[in-house]
Amino acid sequence: MTGGNDDSQVLTHEQEALQIKRVRLLASLTLLGGVGLVLALPFALRAGAEFFLPVTAALVIAIALVPMLEWFERRGVPAKLAAALCVIIFLLVAFFAVASIVLPAIDWVALIPQRIERVQNALSPIVDLYSSLQKFIDRTVSQIATSTPKSRTVTLEQPNSMLDLITTSAPHAAIQLFFALLVIYFFLAGWTGMRKRTIVSRGSFEGALTTARVIQQVVDATSTYIGTITLINVSLGALTALVLWWLGMDSPLMWGGIVAVLNYIPYLGPIASVILLGLGGLMTFTDPWAALLPPSIFLAFHMVEANAITPMIVGKRLEINPLLILVSLSFWAWVWGTTGALLAVPLLIIFKTIFAAAGTPDIAGFLFEDGTLTHVGDDEEKDA
Repeated sequence: MTGGNDDSQVLTHEQEALQIKRVRLLASLTLLGGVGLVLALPFALRAGAEFFLPVTAALVIAIALVPMLEWFERRGVPAKLAAALCVIIFLLVAFFAVASIVLPAIDWVALIPQRIERVQNALSPIVDLYSSLQKFIDRTVSQIATSTPKSRTVTLEQPNSMLDLITTSAPHAAIQLFFALLVIYFFLAGWTGMRKRTIVSRGSFEGALTTARVIQQVVDATSTYIGTITLINVSLGALTALVLWWLGMDSPLMWGGIVAVLNYIPYLGPIASVILLGLGGLMTFTDPWAALLPPSIFLAFHMVEANAITPMIVGKRLEINPLLILVSLSFWAWVWGTTGALLAVPLLIIFKTIFAAAGTPDIAGFLFEDGTLTHVGDDEEKDA
């Protein structure tokens, strides 16, 4: 009897070892496939930007609008009508923001030829330094060009004027905007039923509960971030516009709108706002020191907002590692340009919320220990 038990125990150990090897093999194949996907995905997203960019932007906006949709539905508004109301409200706000920036910006662009001399006088030392550097570079390039064989150059025909640029790009942008609005509408119109089907289709009660919790966490985190940041940015833009109006700067509402929009982009947005406000100040004021007031005042406002107001309002619930923000900003800006930079933090929040529930990648633990490819998020992340 003892020999039979020993044989069964040995067989059980062999089965367990075989099962562990099978799991490790499948995990290794998954790791290789995941590495290939990670390497290929950015190029696929960049090549297919005409499709992926409006779809991704529409989905992020739709997720942020879900609380408004649910507010309408709780008051008895049908799902399709509630979705249409959400889209209309979003369009009204977006059109107001765009009109407050674009229309005055056209006047500012028209004033550039008249104000360029004033800007040159204020920046004459820097312009002289740049001119000397440019002459040196031109001489160096010409010397290199004469010592190397001439190559064939290909000239690409570009639009000859701003009107040509608008007429060539406007139809394409209008089609993408219309497509994105359709995605937002149909996503919101089918949100309640889609969420219900996703939860009910789980095979167990625990799986259904986890799915419902993850969906709610994604909606809450995304809408909370976009809502609070929008409130903060609008307040910052309004305060900046008020101060610029007091200083006598032209089109203060436009500058406030520019500040509010650029502040959605971490790190780079405030820098761009400082540069643009500096150029605007040089075009408005004859005194260089007075021209420094608009960017200096905005910089002071931004330091208070970034270090005191935003952490206090957003809190630790949406606190994200600055390194992750910088990496996400660099990645999405490289893939989709300025629009990708605007979407970087919301997409990071969505992925972070999903990984916290499904398990974050643990490649080091898999390679150097007997662990798996993922580990479940910390308790703090689960409670977030």
